[in-house]
Amino acid sequence: MALYLKEKLENEATIAVWQITETEEELVNLSATPADEMEEISFIRSEALRKQKLAVRALLNELFEDKVYLSHHDNGKPYLENMVTNISITHTKDFVAVILHDEEDVGIDMESLDRDFSAVEKKALSEDEIEDIDDDRKNEQLAIYWCAKEAIFKRVSVYNVNFSEQIEVERFHPRGEGELEATFIHKDGYEEEFDLSYMVFAGHVLVWVVG
Repeated sequence: MALYLKEKLENEATIAVWQITETEEELVNLSATPADEMEEISFIRSEALRKQKLAVRALLNELFEDKVYLSHHDNGKPYLENMVTNISITHTKDFVAVILHDEEDVGIDMESLDRDFSAVEKKALSEDEIEDIDDDRKNEQLAIYWCAKEAIFKRVSVYNVNFSEQIEVERFHPRGEGELEATFIHKDGYEEEFDLSYMVFAGHVLVWVVG
């Protein structure tokens, strides 16, 4: 069993990370996936993606005493059919992570630092954010920017978000873990402020937002 991290935060959210070390067959046995979900997973061609889906189920099985039923809204946002708990999910080839909160909306995103994030600079950052980049740790900082914006995107759950224009992350210096401040600008001009947290572990960046 590969529960890598489980932590109850001060804001009553729970974050948990599962490291995918098992075979697909082992994950099937650990996950106790409901038959209808298992059928959907079986149609996925990529073994790596099947294992990620099963690892999410194995992680949920670890976090809840009773079996939970995972589903998705039309926009892709996950929810638990038989629980009031809010959930957000993210995964890479080697890890899956979730964040849970009984009352507040949540968002979480994770990326491997093996990935080249240079395209993020042009695609997702504002001019101010580009000016704030630290050249010594550029790829890591770009990964944190990207994960922060993805986490907010999942939290607000709206369509057609322009990451460079609608999500502004305040200046920060990348460390092993830290806090971020960001603003989401709705299409009507209304601005929402968010406080995020991040951590860097095992060559990955994880960012989450609550509330």
